[in-house]
Amino acid sequence: MKLLISVKNKIIVISGATGVLGESMTRSLAECGAHVVILGRTKTKVDNLVDDLKQQGYQASGVLADVTSKEALNAAKAEIEDHLGYIDVLINAAGGNMKGALILPEQSLADADAEEMRKVMDLNYIGTFLPTQVFLPLLEKSKSGSVLNISSVAAHLPLTRVMGYASAKAAIENLTQFLAVEFAQKQENPIRVNALAPGFFLTEQNRDLITNKDGSLTNRGKKIIDNTPLGKFGDPQDLNGAIHWLCSDAASFVTGTVVTVDGGFKAFSGV
Repeated sequence: MKLLISVKNKIIVISGATGVLGESMTRSLAECGAHVVILGRTKTKVDNLVDDLKQQGYQASGVLADVTSKEALNAAKAEIEDHLGYIDVLINAAGGNMKGALILPEQSLADADAEEMRKVMDLNYIGTFLPTQVFLPLLEKSKSGSVLNISSVAAHLPLTRVMGYASAKAAIENLTQFLAVEFAQKQENPIRVNALAPGFFLTEQNRDLITNKDGSLTNRGKKIIDNTPLGKFGDPQDLNGAIHWLCSDAASFVTGTVVTVDGGFKAFSGV
């Protein structure tokens, strides 16, 4: 019997694939038969992940590019086209926060750094828009092309401190819906565009905000757990089921959708 949700032999380009969440989704997709193309800025990180996957018998390749550089992305696109010809899925997982785009409890809006805000918007929003624009011709060659953007619950419920990050993720969700309609109305074989909004997962970027050096929770970490009905942080593997579904042909009628994986955080009023 054919599996309903399958990514076998799909060619999937993943930016941010060497991060905590990105590596988990990359390994999961490779283990289930996808050919993963790891897009990153740091050659050693890209090469190490590709080599490790290949040693385990999985299909993997790597290309170097900064997702905020159209020139670099065009070079990566040419390399992928020469090697593989087309791609089935683009996962825009590159993103993150920057210290100057935070407003800490002892700070005010006057302390926010406009240049750091621009960098956060560039990394998250432009770093989603540009790869989609550049790799579009490769996606159009697929019989079932799709784009999966990575948002955050911060886009829905703006969190204290992370002003720049929350704004950028909200913009990504707007872009997701815009492109879903754009492609559906203008393409004979529409490319689907969806987003995944993770809740709270312990990563290198947020570790200092939600845990102390001894591993105990900060006050912010305690608030998060208290307002997450499932009472825990997510494990990176918790995202993989939704990712596989959105990348697969089982989601062929799903576009313009944001799938939230947050342990119930967004649904809880705190009472």
